[in-house]
Amino acid sequence: MARHRLADAMGADLDRCWGLTVAAGDTWPMGLAVAAISDQHRAFIEAQHLFFVATAPSGDDGHVNLSPKGYDTLVVRGPNEVAYLDLTGSGAETIAHLRQNGRITFLFCAFEGKPNLLRLHGHGQVVAPGEAEFIELAGLFPSHRGARAVIVVEVDRVSTSCGYSVPFMSFEGDRPTLDEWVARKSEDDLVEYRATKNATSIDGLPSIGSDELAG
Repeated sequence: MARHRLADAMGADLDRCWGLTVAAGDTWPMGLAVAAISDQHRAFIEAQHLFFVATAPSGDDGHVNLSPKGYDTLVVRGPNEVAYLDLTGSGAETIAHLRQNGRITFLFCAFEGKPNLLRLHGHGQVVAPGEAEFIELAGLFPSHRGARAVIVVEVDRVSTSCGYSVPFMSFEGDRPTLDEWVARKSEDDLVEYRATKNATSIDGLPSIGSDELAG
């Protein structure tokens, strides 16, 4: 069924998803989509310790990528803009895909409290070290020596849904592993690592250019 009667299908359970209470007999579409980030959405986003980003190359071939992101690396800059600090890793799929077609989706998932899910759909751009806006944008986040770009996304769709099967999990703390790994590297080490690991996507798309290797 495209629409469900709450009293029959979910009863009072929907009370626990996005704070919505609907009278018995009312109908409810299983997902809501709007064009901008509300104050309620923003509060939920800022409360999460983990988020995911998904991108893909253009065309029928190529590999879809899904990456988890942690630390305090995302900010909501307005109703239709978010930005996150992209840290050095073993791949650079997101950067490569954004440079090809700009498409990106975020997923924020509650592991405590109400079973809320939130997705942001939009188009992003890569702001690399050396670009005029980078220093200002990087200043929005706590300092991470491994930063290799800031991803700025224009959001055109915000969708909410309920993750009834998502497990409860408690947050114990950020892993220090990435910062510790970067601390053991010299600047030359990081340049060499990015040149080896981040120059192209797994499908051969250009990702981080030779003039962008120094973070």
